[in-house]
Amino acid sequence: MKKCPILTFAKDLIRRKSITPEDAGCQLLMIARLKKLGFKIEIMNFKNTNNFWARRGKDSPLFAFAGHTDVVPSGPLKQWNTPPFKPIIIDGKLYGRGASDMKGALACMIISVEQFLTKYPNHKGSIAFLITSDEEGEFINGTTRVVTTLMERNEKIDMCIVGEPSSSHQVGDIIKNGRRGSITGNLYIKGTQGHVAYPNLANNPIHQSLPVLNEFINTQWDNGNCFFPPTSFQISNLHSGARTPNIIPGELDIQFNFRFSTELTDKKIKQRIYSILDKHNLNYNLKWTLSGQPFLTSKGQLLEAVSKAIHEINHKKPKLLTTGGTSDGRFIAKMKGQIIELGLINTSIHKANENVNVADLTKLTNMYRKTLEKLLG
Repeated sequence: MKKCPILTFAKDLIRRKSITPEDAGCQLLMIARLKKLGFKIEIMNFKNTNNFWARRGKDSPLFAFAGHTDVVPSGPLKQWNTPPFKPIIIDGKLYGRGASDMKGALACMIISVEQFLTKYPNHKGSIAFLITSDEEGEFINGTTRVVTTLMERNEKIDMCIVGEPSSSHQVGDIIKNGRRGSITGNLYIKGTQGHVAYPNLANNPIHQSLPVLNEFINTQWDNGNCFFPPTSFQISNLHSGARTPNIIPGELDIQFNFRFSTELTDKKIKQRIYSILDKHNLNYNLKWTLSGQPFLTSKGQLLEAVSKAIHEINHKKPKLLTTGGTSDGRFIAKMKGQIIELGLINTSIHKANENVNVADLTKLTNMYRKTLEKLLG
């Protein structure tokens, strides 16, 4: 029986225990194959994070595949039917941590480029890979640092496919053509501790916060647009007091998060939050963490090429969605290029017994290759 190069490579990646921010040799496997194809390799490691930038060609447009070799921890081994880092095929499915998110897609990227270059060795433009080992973690020394380095030397990615598992029921049924921004607020409200029997001698920060939180919750931050739902506000954590029934607490910690559309900016969010807080005369301190700005690819060559490639294989058009969490696309978006996410089915990601249909690896590889042919062939 003839070996499938996509499956073989996916297995090679899965058996390496590359839990964030470890790479465990995955990138060396990719680099070895890319070198044989004529890619110039640049290792861009920052602190404990492995990254590489590989480019073939000097002309524009520059098309890039972006992805990560790190995976989330396996979790309790007793919940797995097979060892998480020992790739096994059962009933046509490949099991192992990273099978869908996203070592399977990395194998598809590499093999699709090999196939493309066999047919188009003198292709138009340039092809690149931007690979990190810090997508599932703190995202401090990964893609964002590579992007900053590239921008400092005026190198721009014109079109990029991020291989995150975007598909829902069938590979290619969904293209993520954008993502919402994410900003978290850590709000500290200062009160005065006291005995519950003497509230006139204390100042309860929980009581102070309720009208404010009610206003946050009931504010219509925006109406969204044809690509994004309205911006959402969610309280993720509340902490106050010492769990003692006869003490009025003296402080309250509140953590909240916004997932915001392109109709809003982090600056406007902050302004409105401060306005509400100041209106209620609270003694507070507020610290912000911006995880990413929203980005959107509403049209362009990349979206057209990917959509056509998917239609040729699935015989139906993919849906365009911006739902879900953030991805490293938010960092690449700083270059103002066209960005979409296209990967495997996401139903088993981050779960025990993560898996991918073996046939889907071939299907995704063909979608990637056809996209390259339409853009650079």
